[in-house]
Amino acid sequence: MESLFFNTPNQCYKISNKGVLEQVDISNGLLFFNIATKDRKKDIEFNYIDKMLFILLVERGEAKVYSKYNNFSIVNSSSALFVNSNTPFNITIKKDSKVFILFIADFFLKRYLSFKQNEPIDYVYNKILNAKELLNILQIPLDAFSLYLANKIKQTKECNSMQSIRCMYRCLEFIVHNLSMLDIIDTKLSLDDINLAKRAKDILLKRYVNPPTIKELAKECATNEFKLKKVFKSVYKSTIYSYIQTLRLKRANLLLKEENLTIKEVANSVGYSHNGHFAKLFFKTYGVYPKDIRAGT
Repeated sequence: MESLFFNTPNQCYKISNKGVLEQVDISNGLLFFNIATKDRKKDIEFNYIDKMLFILLVERGEAKVYSKYNNFSIVNSSSALFVNSNTPFNITIKKDSKVFILFIADFFLKRYLSFKQNEPIDYVYNKILNAKELLNILQIPLDAFSLYLANKIKQTKECNSMQSIRCMYRCLEFIVHNLSMLDIIDTKLSLDDINLAKRAKDILLKRYVNPPTIKELAKECATNEFKLKKVFKSVYKSTIYSYIQTLRLKRANLLLKEENLTIKEVANSVGYSHNGHFAKLFFKTYGVYPKDIRAGT
């Protein structure tokens, strides 16, 4: 078997056009597929010896990812993270679909390890090393910022110089954003503490637009304010206030894909009455303003 990442060992940023599938080899250990089908589906076989992470975005249509033992369907406007270790697998892109896939080799991720158990890159790298089969480690709705970053990656070919470096930098942004969506819980914490934090999280997920006060939340979770704040931060590495803000901005990130909603309407729907304050918080979190996200997607 060959390696997916060593087919062009002496070249950087090489584009291979194969009809509906455009393959771009960015650098050693990093490449992406840009796929747009019309009236026919596209089947891709991966019989490689590589250990890898790949991030798959379905902007339109559907993609099926399957191996001998597992079968996953990623539908319209969804994204997914997969890890694999030397296991042959296939991807089928249904007709009239638009899909972006970034493939990242384990040795590329290894450069950025922090050697901390709960760091997202370390977590994923260990998943790859221990994988005995193709695994889907996250599947969520496609957000506007992921789509914005994917488009930036694809647009690198329009640059006149340093394409490989530019594209690799954009891919790192894309990887960081997608890995930050993983919900990694320290297994050293007690089960009681984890369950308490999860109860609070479930309440906030339903009511983040008009959330309860910490006093009210503690009462609903049958605990006191001090313990709730301490346990919640231990489990989710965030204060309750910051977590509410994160939920609001993540939801706004999804809603920005809806062209029938104005930015003001998006802000109001997630609990922000002042458009300028919303834009400032969004920029602080994602490094880009909502109006630029809207323009770039």
